[in-house]
Amino acid sequence: MIRSLFIWPIALFALVLMLAAGSVWAQPKVPQSQAEISLSFAPLVRQAAPAVVNIYARKVSQGRVSPFQDDPFFRDFFRGFGTPQPRVQNSLGSGVILSEDGIVVSNYHVVGEATDIRVVLTDRREFAARVLLGDADSDLAILQLDGATALPALPLRDSDQVEVGELVLAIGNPFGVGQTVSSGIVSGLARSGTATGAGRGYFIQTDAPINPGNSGGALIDMAGRLIGINTRILSRSGGSNGIGFAIPAGLVAQYVAQARAGNTVFERPWAGMVGQPVNADLAASLGLDTPEGIIVSDLHPLSPFAAAGIRVGDVIVGVDDAPVNSPAEMLFRMSVTGIGGVSDVAFMRRGQAQRATVPMILAPDDPPAETTTLTARTVLPGLRVARANPAVIGQFGLPLMTRGVVTLDPGQLGARVGLQPGDSILAVNGVAVARPRDLARALTRPPNRVELEVSRRGQRLALRFRL
Repeated sequence: MIRSLFIWPIALFALVLMLAAGSVWAQPKVPQSQAEISLSFAPLVRQAAPAVVNIYARKVSQGRVSPFQDDPFFRDFFRGFGTPQPRVQNSLGSGVILSEDGIVVSNYHVVGEATDIRVVLTDRREFAARVLLGDADSDLAILQLDGATALPALPLRDSDQVEVGELVLAIGNPFGVGQTVSSGIVSGLARSGTATGAGRGYFIQTDAPINPGNSGGALIDMAGRLIGINTRILSRSGGSNGIGFAIPAGLVAQYVAQARAGNTVFERPWAGMVGQPVNADLAASLGLDTPEGIIVSDLHPLSPFAAAGIRVGDVIVGVDDAPVNSPAEMLFRMSVTGIGGVSDVAFMRRGQAQRATVPMILAPDDPPAETTTLTARTVLPGLRVARANPAVIGQFGLPLMTRGVVTLDPGQLGARVGLQPGDSILAVNGVAVARPRDLARALTRPPNRVELEVSRRGQRLALRFRL
């Protein structure tokens, strides 16, 4: 009995201490360390959110056009039929401010070809914007806000230092409901060709929810640095299923640099090379321990890789100490280095590791393109063509060894006979044409029946018409 009388006061005192301590622990405070900030994203959001903006874009396009508009016989019978009516297309997305003077990055599919762009900040300020540089292939666009000064901006992080498992936040304006923040981790790196839509290339994968309207928004790390621009999701339903993709900040930096230099079109380094990923079977036949890298299957004579000593059959395994396992990764690494830079390329030849220094160059205009527009003396006036060379091949994404005369613009009559931009005209009535002047000569006094031998996306076609 006496013992229990002593124990009860002690227990009561301990309980009071625990309650008092609990009340102290319950008091909110600003996180002071990396471990503490992972428990609350509020300070990080307050820091980063002002640099993420809402973008409202509008595009005015012509509506339906009469199919007989260009026909010299039927257009008089159907005059006024199908008169085109202007159509207004609106798009909603997000963007990220990268500099105090109003440089903003967003997705091309949000602002590309827009006639009116309005950018709204979190403090409700609004700015008109114009596109400095846009690129549909990478789905990136660099904007300039008119009259902007002293704006909040996000710093760029070296995206090569990002690791799978890092905590990230996605900030944007999904479904137009206003700025929203979602959290997740980096769930994958070096994803290529997996996002839907116009964007293609190399992506950071995240499970932070990305929904319509998040496009162009920020993917940031726990230090508030931009590691990627949210671009697409992989979904069958159209909603976020935990697989989203962001364009790495390393590529964004190159776009900003070229936009500031005055470029309106993004210039990619030219490899002059064709390669394919090394699978298990190829690795075994090449004597490689593991399937890695891309094997060089073709090289253009003017390729900078060829000039650096790389040959057909070599396996490129790394660029600037980063592994490459697909052509998309290779293009990404070259694009991050940029025109005028130099890349250190690691490759394997007959099982031996070697290295080469490769300059990053534009596709050369060699031999000269000799761009020509056919005159009224020919049967296809208005047809604009150029000699196939690396620059023209790169412009249209043609096979590396394309030859002949490439169609730049078919013109009205050329389109009617079936020509398309990018078609390579190889021969006229069985006579090979290698230069634009050869084509002009062949079409000046042709027989009553004309046959054009054309290469289109690797397929041979015969376009026949009568005069």
